[in-house]
Amino acid sequence: MNNNQQLQSAAQQETGKNKQTWRSFGLGFYLANTMEIFERLAWYGFFAVSSVYMTTPIEQGGVGFSDAERGAVQGIIPFFLYLLPVITGAFADRYGYKKMFTCSFVVMAPSYYFLGQVTDFNSFFMILMLVAFGASCFKPVVVGTISQNTNDSNRGLGFGIFYTMVNLGGFIGPLVAGYLRTISWDAVFIMSASWIVINFIPLLFYRESSSKLRSSIGAAAVLQQAQHVLGNSRFALLLFTSVIILMTGGVSWLTYTQAFSLITIWLAANWLWDKCVSVQKASKWYLQPVRVSNRSFALYLAILTGFWTVYNQLFYTLPLFIRDYIDTQDLVVLLSYFGQSAVDFFAYVDIQALSNKLQTLAATHSVTPVKEVNLEAVRLELVHLKVNVPVAEIALFFKQASASSFSAEQSMQLAQQWLKYRQVNPEYLINLDFAAIVLLQIIVSVKCQHFKVISVLISGLIVTAGAFLVLLLMSAGVLLSQLGGLVVVTVILLIAFGEMLTSPKSQEYVASIAPTGSAAMFMGYYFVSMALGFLFAGFLSGWSYGYLVKEIKSPEIMWLLFAGIALVTGFGFYLLARYKRVK
Repeated sequence: MNNNQQLQSAAQQETGKNKQTWRSFGLGFYLANTMEIFERLAWYGFFAVSSVYMTTPIEQGGVGFSDAERGAVQGIIPFFLYLLPVITGAFADRYGYKKMFTCSFVVMAPSYYFLGQVTDFNSFFMILMLVAFGASCFKPVVVGTISQNTNDSNRGLGFGIFYTMVNLGGFIGPLVAGYLRTISWDAVFIMSASWIVINFIPLLFYRESSSKLRSSIGAAAVLQQAQHVLGNSRFALLLFTSVIILMTGGVSWLTYTQAFSLITIWLAANWLWDKCVSVQKASKWYLQPVRVSNRSFALYLAILTGFWTVYNQLFYTLPLFIRDYIDTQDLVVLLSYFGQSAVDFFAYVDIQALSNKLQTLAATHSVTPVKEVNLEAVRLELVHLKVNVPVAEIALFFKQASASSFSAEQSMQLAQQWLKYRQVNPEYLINLDFAAIVLLQIIVSVKCQHFKVISVLISGLIVTAGAFLVLLLMSAGVLLSQLGGLVVVTVILLIAFGEMLTSPKSQEYVASIAPTGSAAMFMGYYFVSMALGFLFAGFLSGWSYGYLVKEIKSPEIMWLLFAGIALVTGFGFYLLARYKRVK
């Protein structure tokens, strides 16, 4: 056999192997991926614009929350969304995946719709909590289905495909939402509800993998089993109470100093109880010492929390920073090469709304001397209308308005002139994260299949830290502000690459150690790290953006903080691998 024949034979064998791998997944795998796409379309259609929506004034269609309120919502709601799968995953293993899918869609569809109908904080919070409950029913069963339909030979590729589908929905959702919000914010929420309704179609064809794999224990035992994967009741109480105290700081019921002081007292009280009262083999739960059942798994999840804390700044903090402080005119110029329609789509400005705003500002400050006007505050008002106008231009406007009455015609003319300061919508830039993952995730997963999990995780965290260091350099004036759009694109692509390395590999590890029949429950515990990451990310975003950026004008400190968390997390995984607790 000559060389050409050998190459042809090898190619045929490889093609046959690939076909066999794709066929080995089964119908459940593809149905789960389909439902994941539509659920992600709904979630990211809202989530990608949530920071912008919540901080947009009510008169412009938003709900007008403060940074502290926004941070509380973005921290607490996703915390429960990703914590509840510990319980819902256990119930799915007991009662069946299809029932949990049905429950999820019945709850989420109307909740998404009503979320767009309220503006007060309490109503918005409670309805979004219903969305979170529905999503918490969905998450462990869709990942559990993927786990049941893969094996050791194709698990890496299977989770790579799944994560690509996650990001395909994440890519399309914000594009649709970005377009719909030019019509009205209500349309965004109607569309999210519609995506969930569509999911009832693939659900009709879904079948349980095997009734033999289903647990036969009762509901009380399910909850007890779920709890004891990581520790006993004392451990659960210790952790949950600490988190609740932290939440009181996030919603400003207590200061963070008071909250952390209370947490310290709580931990000390539990330590004293263990030393003085607890008995190792006590029958009553409160007399037992705090016990961690699976130390290596608990440490793994605790360290992984750091990744989710910094990664979620892509959705929580970066969109606001882009809107408020980044000049993306370089990208607008690039878009102009593709025609005015491209500019109008990606950098849409409602010129009538801008003209009306100028008239309002002129009337409000007509008798106020320019030097007494807070020009930076006015600039931050105007960014909600998608124009980043220099302070000098705003001062010139007020001088002109105070000199004579400012007519509607003059307002429209000035609005037309200020179109040169139009900016690209933040959600479209953030969407590059999903686009990169859709295009590259499978390739990255295949390349990383033969590397140790911890090595890949550390690499992803180093890349993520590098992204925030680039933002630090730009905030410090080292990088040209005229290339703000290009810098942001670079940062988002770096975060995307870090995510491609870290997220699917972290899920693959948990799926590989889950006992037969407990895949959903173990994946539910995987979401605990995400729950804590979202909680810390929301509170950290609300505090750092409100205080470090807006109050003391030091965004570089904020980016340094996020980069530091990523590096410390990577070092934590290094120590974990060094002591051979995770292999």
